[in-house]
Amino acid sequence: MIKLTLLHPLQSIPVRSWIFEDEQVVRIGRSNENHVVLFSAVVSRRHIELRRSGITWELINLGTNGTYLDGKPIAKVPIVDGLIVHLARSGPKIQINVGPNQSSSSAQLGQISAKERDSKVIHAPSEGTLLSTMPISEQKEIGTSREEEDLTEAENTRSYSEEEY
Repeated sequence: MIKLTLLHPLQSIPVRSWIFEDEQVVRIGRSNENHVVLFSAVVSRRHIELRRSGITWELINLGTNGTYLDGKPIAKVPIVDGLIVHLARSGPKIQINVGPNQSSSSAQLGQISAKERDSKVIHAPSEGTLLSTMPISEQKEIGTSREEEDLTEAENTRSYSEEEY
């Protein structure tokens, strides 16, 4: 299992997370073809790849603007639990956590049986019960402006003639 967490650029608090259970390769970049799509002008269409090799993972930089670990550019590094990288010098921060594959532990869970005395009954509220809800304020997405998203979308959908290559 590998968990990717987009961190707030200033406070390093989690903004969004993705978990991949059985992937061998996880791609991150601006293109919609990636597993994780980040709309930032400094992120390349295919910026980094995370590749599993047995029980270990490695990060490979593919981005034009580079990938940085502790302020130093990297090309390829082994992933250790809790690794934090910057996509481009001023780009998004991603924390990478690796753990045991959940599919193997879920197979073990299938072998656990509960005795009748261990089980509990949960009753649904009766028809006369009043349920109340509390409105939740709308969260703003942090990281990109509408202009950046429009620019990225225009770049991703633009058709190039052979003369422009």
